[in-house]
Amino acid sequence: MHQFEKLKIWQKSMDIAEKIYRISAELPNDERYNLISQIKRCAVSIPSNIAEGSGRNSKKEFVQFLGIANGSSFELITQLMLLKRLNIIQEEKIQQLIDELVEVCNMNFALQRRLSHPTAQS
Repeated sequence: MHQFEKLKIWQKSMDIAEKIYRISAELPNDERYNLISQIKRCAVSIPSNIAEGSGRNSKKEFVQFLGIANGSSFELITQLMLLKRLNIIQEEKIQQLIDELVEVCNMNFALQRRLSHPTAQS
């Protein structure tokens, strides 16, 4: 359906995933199997679902996978807010990531609307 590597939303979500992996290295070891594992899974889920959805057979399926990616985005935002509340990572780093995730969510909603529009091409 789409060449997902060319989608700006996929590119931005890959950048976020990379940053999450880098920040994860700064988290305490006792969080390795808890929060670190969870935020990494969420971060990887976003571009993965965008890519998978773009390879599906219909716009409706693509929109469904974009919805899953958005769910992962909101889950990741929540986990980052928890890191901020616990003072585990510098607030500036967390807020920058949250701002980037909000941007990806906005792009996602716009893409979903465009794909759901009756005149959108498959």
